[in-house]
Amino acid sequence: MELVWPSPAHLAGYVAALERVWSPDNTRGKAAADEELARIGEDGERFLASLVDREAKGDPVALPDGSTVPRLPGYRRWMWDGEFCGSIGFRWQRGTEALPPHCLGHIGYAVVPWKQNRGCATSALRQLLPEARAQGLAYVEITTDPDNAASQRVIEANGGVLVERFTKPPQFGSKPGLRYRIDLSTLA
Repeated sequence: MELVWPSPAHLAGYVAALERVWSPDNTRGKAAADEELARIGEDGERFLASLVDREAKGDPVALPDGSTVPRLPGYRRWMWDGEFCGSIGFRWQRGTEALPPHCLGHIGYAVVPWKQNRGCATSALRQLLPEARAQGLAYVEITTDPDNAASQRVIEANGGVLVERFTKPPQFGSKPGLRYRIDLSTLA
């Protein structure tokens, strides 16, 4: 499994996953998938370009409660093993590891159901961490739900250490969450 940049060569696989009701957004689910399908239908090239926004020039980001917040610098990569496997996103604020309260973590990932339990997310996270370090971050934070044991294993397999149990902000339903930290200085 490799990480690829979103491109026309991989777009059909991405669209097929969205049409099967998979979503790259673990909190907004089908609504986010439908929005992405609409954007691809309007202008596929513009959609692909929007997935790499290192300057945060794109549209505001919709949160699960419908509110919007300014976009952070970031990008998405796609997991690919000859076909589409999932998506991993990385976002940051320049010059600091701190994130605004509405941003639960630096990295988020989602694997299509028919490719789960094959190590895709673990591999994708491992491949992305050097890119986060190259961005100047000393560490990244990743959050997950207390009942998402698979995600916890992915994070821990990549050196993640649980730093806190917390309550997500109201935009995310004030539900319990786990915050992990991965020290990037320990990467080989």
